[in-house]
Amino acid sequence: MDVKQAIEKRRAYRALGPAQIDGALMDELAGAARLMPSCFNNQPWKFVFAKSPEALAKLHACLAKANDWPKTAPLIIAAFARKDYDCVIKEREYYLFDLGMAVSALLLRATELGLVAHPIAGFDNEAARTALGIPEGNQVLTLIIVGKKTEDLSALTPQQAAGEAARPPRLALENIYSVDAYDPKLAVKPVR
Repeated sequence: MDVKQAIEKRRAYRALGPAQIDGALMDELAGAARLMPSCFNNQPWKFVFAKSPEALAKLHACLAKANDWPKTAPLIIAAFARKDYDCVIKEREYYLFDLGMAVSALLLRATELGLVAHPIAGFDNEAARTALGIPEGNQVLTLIIVGKKTEDLSALTPQQAAGEAARPPRLALENIYSVDAYDPKLAVKPVR
């Protein structure tokens, strides 16, 4: 699978089942993230891979009420960074951007390996940080839910189950980039 194929295949499925999670797999995922660029090569990204029943239960308690579906996944990755571990140039804080690039590489590598890696925002950041023993000053930007896609939709709400059938709509190219100057078409927001 090449990069374009991984990008096109990647989906944020919610119907997840068991997957073999071992040290080699975790090294593969973290290794993909590790190779991404960062401001002045600061590499601010950090990850905690939660796979034991105890660690997973701690993170399950941090999830938003609508997020029961991650409880079927065998792995949850907390992606976090510290502002003071990366560049701040004229009020541009790079730590979250750099973390996002690392997460993107991890997602694509998981896709290439036949897994679903679904980043979520529906969790209590402070509770997740505390549950995993991550020191203060770090921001858990996302939890990445990892598993194998399954056809069993029983853990999903009807709305979530409907979303498994097709990729959510994407903005047209004219709404995401312009050439030489800003175009008002860039102000279009996705319809939800």
